[in-house]
Amino acid sequence: EVQLVESGGGLVQPGGSLRLSCAASGFTFSASTMYWVRQAPGKGLEWVSTIWPSGTTTFSAPSVKGRFTISRDNAKNTLYLQLDDLKTGDTAMYYCARDRSGSTRGQGTQVTVSD
Repeated sequence: EVQLVESGGGLVQPGGSLRLSCAASGFTFSASTMYWVRQAPGKGLEWVSTIWPSGTTTFSAPSVKGRFTISRDNAKNTLYLQLDDLKTGDTAMYYCARDRSGSTRGQGTQVTVSD
């Protein structure tokens, strides 16, 4: 059974940072392209970042490029997302996923950016 368990979210002020983690099991993580997607209140799922299995190639949405960094540790079956220079518009539930659309994703971790 595929399991994706996110953690690390919280409440942070604008300009702050968070590091999200996603523990994966039930599939060959080291051979899988992985994704982060997010869903802001009242909106649909939005792709955030992609990382190839080796971790050497990544892609990010223009809205987060230069501020968010996706990475992975294949020995620990764990995916990460470093969020820096957070903005109020980054407030959302963040999910790790096995596909870009987010159809196979975890339960999510809430990130709230507010004064």
